Amino acid sequence: MQGIIEDLVNELTRLPGIGRKTAQRLAFFILSMPEGDALSLASAIERVRRNARFCRQCFNISENDLCGICSDASRNTGRICVVEEPSNIIVLERVKLNCLYHVLLGALSPLDGITPDKLKMRELVERVKGGNVQEVIIATNPNTKGELTAQYIKEVLSSMPVKVTRIAYGLPMGSDIEFADEVTLGKALEGRREL
Repeated sequence: MQGIIEDLVNELTRLPGIGRKTAQRLAFFILSMPEGDALSLASAIERVRRNARFCRQCFNISENDLCGICSDASRNTGRICVVEEPSNIIVLERVKLNCLYHVLLGALSPLDGITPDKLKMRELVERVKGGNVQEVIIATNPNTKGELTAQYIKEVLSSMPVKVTRIAYGLPMGSDIEFADEVTLGKALEGRREL
């Protein structure tokens, strides 16, 4: 029996953010689950691996040719929010951002060999050229790769009649200024607005 538990622990440690101790806890939790629940979990994993694909328009995860967002006629088609990964859409949807999305499937990182041709940049340009897009909101991560990606998108779209904006970042709500680092505080000051 130890062999099958060890196999499960080894597989769980392959997941991001799951260390050996957490994997062991999860393995024993799965073992203690009612059989139906454990089989439902296994079935859900199998279904997502078998049926998940990229939306042909925005590259979000979908079961169909077009994802639910791209096929939603009530969406503002004049605004596209550009993100690095499909998981970013889930977070942005919480604020009810009425727009379409475009997933790059990564961020520029020349040192790691991730150049524009390895991302969905060409497809973004085609969407902007071919549609009624008035605004592209860049919502890449506020780190070096995300900033490089945002600047590249801005340059590529600069010759097109589209407004290019970047999400603001800085101090989170409920935080104290005295605990902010210089970069975060600097970005908060850059993104200030009139009251």
